[in-house]
Formats: sequence, C-alpha cells, structure tokens
Amino acid sequence: MRSNRATMRAGVSMAATLPMIAGALALGIPAAHAADSPGRDTLAGTKPAWATAKADKGATSDSSQVSARVYLAGRNASGLAAYAKSVSDPSSALYGKYLSAAQVQQRFGATTAQVTAVKSWLKSAGLKVTGTTQHYVTVSGDVAAVEKAFSTSLHNYSKGTKTYRAPSKTASAPDSLGGAVLTVTGLDNAPHKANHDDALPGPTAVFKNSGPFSSYYGSNTASTLPSAYGKKIPYAVQGYTGKQLRAAYGAGKYTGKGVRVAITDAYASPTIAFDAATYAKNHGDQKYSTSQLKQVLPSTYTQTEACDASGWYGEETLDVEAVHAVAPDANITYVGAASCFDDDLLDSLSKVVDNHLADIVSNSWGDIEANQTPDLAAAYDQVFQLGAVEGIGFYFSSGDNGDEVANTGTKQVDTPANSAWVTAVGGTSLAVGKGDKYLWETGWGTEKAALSADGKSWTSFPGAFTSGAGGGTSKTVAEPFYQKGVVPKALATANSATGNRVVPDISAIADPNTGFKVGQTQTFPDGSEQYSEYRIGGTSLASPVIAAVQALAQEARGGKAIGFANPSIYAKYGTKAYHDVTDNPTGSGLAVARVDFANAFDASDGLLTSVRSLGKDSSLSAVKGYDDVTGVGTPAGGYVQSFVPSKGHH
Repeated sequence: MRSNRATMRAGVSMAATLPMIAGALALGIPAAHAADSPGRDTLAGTKPAWATAKADKGATSDSSQVSARVYLAGRNASGLAAYAKSVSDPSSALYGKYLSAAQVQQRFGATTAQVTAVKSWLKSAGLKVTGTTQHYVTVSGDVAAVEKAFSTSLHNYSKGTKTYRAPSKTASAPDSLGGAVLTVTGLDNAPHKANHDDALPGPTAVFKNSGPFSSYYGSNTASTLPSAYGKKIPYAVQGYTGKQLRAAYGAGKYTGKGVRVAITDAYASPTIAFDAATYAKNHGDQKYSTSQLKQVLPSTYTQTEACDASGWYGEETLDVEAVHAVAPDANITYVGAASCFDDDLLDSLSKVVDNHLADIVSNSWGDIEANQTPDLAAAYDQVFQLGAVEGIGFYFSSGDNGDEVANTGTKQVDTPANSAWVTAVGGTSLAVGKGDKYLWETGWGTEKAALSADGKSWTSFPGAFTSGAGGGTSKTVAEPFYQKGVVPKALATANSATGNRVVPDISAIADPNTGFKVGQTQTFPDGSEQYSEYRIGGTSLASPVIAAVQALAQEARGGKAIGFANPSIYAKYGTKAYHDVTDNPTGSGLAVARVDFANAFDASDGLLTSVRSLGKDSSLSAVKGYDDVTGVGTPAGGYVQSFVPSKGHH
C-alpha cells in the first residue's frame, strides 16, 4: 500500500508503491457450494487473476513453506452486512442503534466452537497453528499440508519478470465447518515478505518551498511572468492554515470537543509530539491538552526498506496537524501499522474496531484496484462492517493519480477507497481569499509547464498532467444502495450494465499548489535534524480534513456518532450542505505560478519556475452535480449545521 500524499516536488505519491498482488474481478463473497467439489465450501477469490494456464510454471515443491491467514466469517456474516446497512441509513428504524465492541463480538464474532473446529481441521491436515485473534487463525506448514487442507494445488506462475506461487484452483474449506471460514490469504506469495525486524530510520531529507508566495489566493500577482489563459496569474499560496480551512468548510463555533478521531498509517514519526505542538504554536492553533494526542504502536516494525518507512513520517505529520487545525478540541489517536502491507494495515484497522478507539478513522493510503485480490477485499469489508455496527466511520483518500492511466496504463480506481463500506474522499484546488472568504474550488488535476529559457513564454502550455484526485468507476464493487438516484447512470454503468461503485463520495482541499502548510523535523543537508515547514497536498490532506469536519458535525449532533457516513452524505445531496464543485468556477482557465528550489532546499542550485493549471484531472472532470472527481462536493456553511438535531427529533 502506498501513502496518498502529493508532495510539492513533482506532486507524486511519496511513500513506496509496492508490487501488490494483481487482482481478480469477483468480489470476496461468503463461501458457496461448488458443484465440482462435493462436501466443500469454495473460498471465492483465492485464485488470483494472474495465475493463468499460460503463466503456469509447474507445481510448487512439496517441501516449500507457506504462512497463511484463515479469516473467520463469524456467526452471521449476512446478518452483519444487513445490520451495518440499517444502522447507517437515516431512513431505517435501526439508524444510530449502535452496538458496543463487546456486543458486536457476541452477536457477530466467531464462536469458541467455530474457532476450535477451524483449528482442528487445519491441524489434521498437518498445518501448525501459530496464532489466533478474534478475526483469524494464522498457520504455517509445507505445500503438501496446505494443498490437503484447502483442496487445491499450488503452482508457480510467472507474473511480469518474476515467479510467484498461487493456487491452481480456488481454495475451499470442508462444509462441515458450516461456513465458519470467510477467506484465506497468503496462499499466493506475491510480493515476498521479509521477516527481519528493523529499527525505524531517521527523518527524510528536508524539503522547502521557494517563494514568492500568495498569503491568500490571488494576493500576489506574478506580474513579471508570462500570462496564462489570457491574464496574469497569482503565485501559489504559501500554504493555508487551519483558520482558512475552518472558514472555507463552515466550522462555525464547533471544535470537535468530545469526539475521538483515529488515524492509521504505517510506522510512526519519532518526532510527532514535538512537531505537532510546534506547528500549532506557530499558527495560532489551539495548544494540545494532556493526552489529546495518543499513539498505539506495534511492538516491532518490519519491511522498513521495502516500504520506505521514513517516507511515512510526513504522512502521519500531515494527518495529525490537519485534523487538529480543523477540529482543535478533537482527541487524536494515531494507530501505526508494523509495515505497509495489507496484513499489518488490516491489523491496525481491527485494533480501532476491537477497542473502539474512535468514531472517525482517517486513512491516507491505498493502492490500485487491480492489485486488490477478492480475498483481501472480503477481509477489509468485514472490518468496515464491524466498525459500522459500532458507529465507526472510515475515510479513505481516493488517490493522487487521477484515472491512473498515466501511472498504470489502465483506467481504474484506488482501493480500499473503492469499498462500498467506506467514505472515499476526493480532492479539490481551493481558493480562500482576503479575510478568509471562500471564493471557489475546482476539481484537483494539475498540468504543469516550465518557463521558457528566455522567460517570455510557458513551454508547451498547459503542459503534461502531473497529478490529480483519484476517481472513476470500480470494476469489482457493485453499486451501493446510497449512490442510486444520485450518481449519473453513465458513470454507474461505465463498466457493467448492472452498475458499480463510483468514487469519490465527498471531497476537500488536495491540490499541493493550493495546499496546506505542515511542520516536521527533517534531515538537513549538513546531517542535522531540524523542524521546518512546507506546503503539501494530495488526497492525503483531503481525508483528514473531512475526518475533522465530521468531528465538528458529530459535536453539532450532540456527540452522537455519525458512524458509516455515506447514506447521510448522499441524503444531503443537492442541499446547501455542499459547495457543488466544477472545473470552471470563474468562466475562464485557472492557473498559479510556482517557484521551486532545484535542489528542494535552497537557491544554491538555482530556481525552477512553472505554471500549474487547475481543474485538469486526466480524463475525469468536475461538473455540475455529482462527479467522479469531487463526489457530492465539499462541505459548505450548511454542512456541519445540518447535523444539529431538529426540535422534536432528539
């Protein structure tokens, strides 16, 4: 999984993009009887799409070792999904009737008898049970034992330039287990996971922005630079602050008091407490009270090189500082994963749910949908449904590569933002004017052109697409009930006549050229570690901003959790709750001028001047009404207010 931060360097994703598993196109659905294997329940989606006859390199050696996770379906998987839907839907009689973490486990969790039965089946096949949680059983053993347990054979398949192991047919479990197994992950081994533990590295190399800047949108015109779209353009803002964002998104008097927000990312910044406190002090944000910022961390970290661990520090820093800037009284719990791989990220999400650490969870990471296998989709969705039943809402950034064509060659959305059980947060370019006045937003999509050598024109204006809000139509997830009647039919049916999930649901500031200022301890060229500030963007910024706005809305609601928010977000569609964002709010093209240090630190190696156009998101466009760049739009003055209970409906 990669983190979805767009930096000011080139506006690309910063943390490592991993060779994640290429996905099949069916959704992870509960076990079904297979005609070809009597007495077995098939575990849909366990054979990856890349394991084709053509790529088959023959059987994996019987003595090869396998580590797998057998996920438990619990005692009522379909009942869980139904309850999660009802409790989240404002038009349902069960709306808001959340269960505690203990009640959820009692009602939907696996029974002791189910766990015992699953373990004895695995052991009888010759596998070693290495661990048990309330969600899964981990096992290890040789290929022969795995093949016996799951009634499949493991072969080696070529995938790109490498060879990986995978089941040659869909795995299954004995039907005598009564559907106790949700799915199994780890039967295929793309990518390879190292087992050594590492200490966390120091902070990443320093990044600074060069001026000139605007202090608010349009405050400083680049009068000596060439025009764009027939007029002189402003310099990019230095980086908006919480005060400007609170004004833009209608915070009013609300501060998120009494609301708990969790943030999940990989690893943990060793300087977060100092950085967050220094940043708040520098920008007039409220001081953190004792225990307002907590961290829940794993005992060991792994894969730090493969995941570029220090690259994730800035992600945590951005998420924490953005939430506090917009919701200064909210309590923030950072839950760090042991690595950037799915198993570890799933464990972090489960920690939030199992211990009800927060009602709102911001997640600024993801991968392309093609890398999401159905077995993992099922495991993620189970966590999101358990959360919904407890009144916990998950927010995921929609990605920073627009339609993903420039990045992957294929038009696709990102995951887990594509899950029907999360709120996918898209991105905008934001103009906040003098006196913190909201001017307009466009969909976030950047085209960049450099200043010509003679300084008289922009080379190949408007230039090439560099980054933009992720969005579009899923190929694997069916259209959820709450999108029906709001999402235009052409978008919903882009990949199938029956309709699919469209991303995003809602959006907020993301464009690094109209970005947010953050403060972080970084490594300077002389090797010293010092605090410094820079402007940043990406849907990694949009997600914590929306999470913070939801904290304000929950406070406005008298503290009652909003839970899985999509049904209520879509129920407010077309009202004064939202700014309806389009790519052309002023009637003519929009752009800002940006000056960067060539070496990302100081002027010693020269400056790079460019023009960045706004509202040009690959093949995606922000139009009137719902669209696949900004969803229903961004929160307006009426949004937080719309959660205040009306008289007589307490």
